[in-house]
Amino acid sequence: MNNPIKDLNEFVAKVDDIKKKDKMDLSSDQDLSLAIMNLISIEEHFFFTGAKTGKNEYYDLINIVREMRKELLKEIIKEYEGEVWCISKHLLAASMRLMEVGTKQLSMGKKDVAYSLFNKAFSLYSLFWGLNMKLINIGDVKKIDDKSVEQVVASAASDSLVEKQPDPQKNGLMAKLKEMVKKAVNCCIE
Repeated sequence: MNNPIKDLNEFVAKVDDIKKKDKMDLSSDQDLSLAIMNLISIEEHFFFTGAKTGKNEYYDLINIVREMRKELLKEIIKEYEGEVWCISKHLLAASMRLMEVGTKQLSMGKKDVAYSLFNKAFSLYSLFWGLNMKLINIGDVKKIDDKSVEQVVASAASDSLVEKQPDPQKNGLMAKLKEMVKKAVNCCIE
């Protein structure tokens, strides 16, 4: 199978076709995805508050929020295989956490660190949409070789969160997914 993301114009056209065929309201879905991110965060806060206070009532509230989050996630993720449901939830959660950490770094005047974190957050968010709109052909995703893994580990071990080298994937899958989200998933279109 061919990767459906080879040409950006074709890619955006495919997204437009999906929106028409499935009658998707991606602007509402984007708002919904942000609400889901916040529900995931609320679940986490109930957990930590329960642990810190020793009050089980906070743990009990997790189920209420979790059920709401599951119900709303079904509005975006209509069908999935394997662990795509959990992957999607974690992509949204990680994206939100990176946004929050980036915002804190920005408020401390560490703009380069913040911008790097914001870029990573948007990459994960774009991956969420690409995965759930079935725009990624998993069979075409290449296995990371050992040398690349070593570079990622060495980079992660550095003392800064800032990306020091240019992104080798500027024209790769992630760049195309980010461009798709910028063009197709627009919350400001009424």
